[in-house]
Amino acid sequence: MTTPIRVLLAKVGLDGHDRGVKVVARTLRDAGMDVVYSGLHRTPEEVVNTAIQEDVDVLGVSLLSGVQLTVFPKIFKLLADRGANDLIVIAGGVMPDEDAAAIKQMGVREVLLQDTPPQAIVDTIKQLVAARGPR
Repeated sequence: MTTPIRVLLAKVGLDGHDRGVKVVARTLRDAGMDVVYSGLHRTPEEVVNTAIQEDVDVLGVSLLSGVQLTVFPKIFKLLADRGANDLIVIAGGVMPDEDAAAIKQMGVREVLLQDTPPQAIVDTIKQLVAARGPR
């Protein structure tokens, strides 16, 4: 029996909208993944600490508030400082295409925007974890 993929879904900053991330959490759970949802208003430090404590494969950060260009550099620095560079980081939510391209340059593996079909989210996570291989 294989170990389920573990995913932390996080809302960072002042963004108070979490309906979409809850739908994604249920979708991933129904696909057999272990899902931890951080809740609203988390700091980058809280998110990275939780990801490491929960030993997740994937950290998914959901954003609607426009803070992606400041949040992801902090998250990647914290991951590097903690020796957790093998963690797959993805982003979701709403953001301009140019910001999506910029955060991918920073190291975000995939950006799944609000119109991404649920099965595509599942497939993307499975592919990223398979490509990374065992930790």
